[in-house]
Amino acid sequence: MWRVWLLFDPRRVLVGLAVFLFTLAVLIHFILLSSEKYNWLDNAALWEPGSQIELLYPDQNTALV
Repeated sequence: MWRVWLLFDPRRVLVGLAVFLFTLAVLIHFILLSSEKYNWLDNAALWEPGSQIELLYPDQNTALV
């Protein structure tokens, strides 16, 4: 396995991998933002300014493990 790094420069490989993963992450986020179900930016426009938020607390008898 160590001979692979003799063929490829490790710095260039790691920089290329980081650029690829960042591009992939940005692409996935833009795909999600373009869908209607997973667009988290437009969901705030659906809420009314005076609407109440209901807080749910766990029961006193339930143990958090």
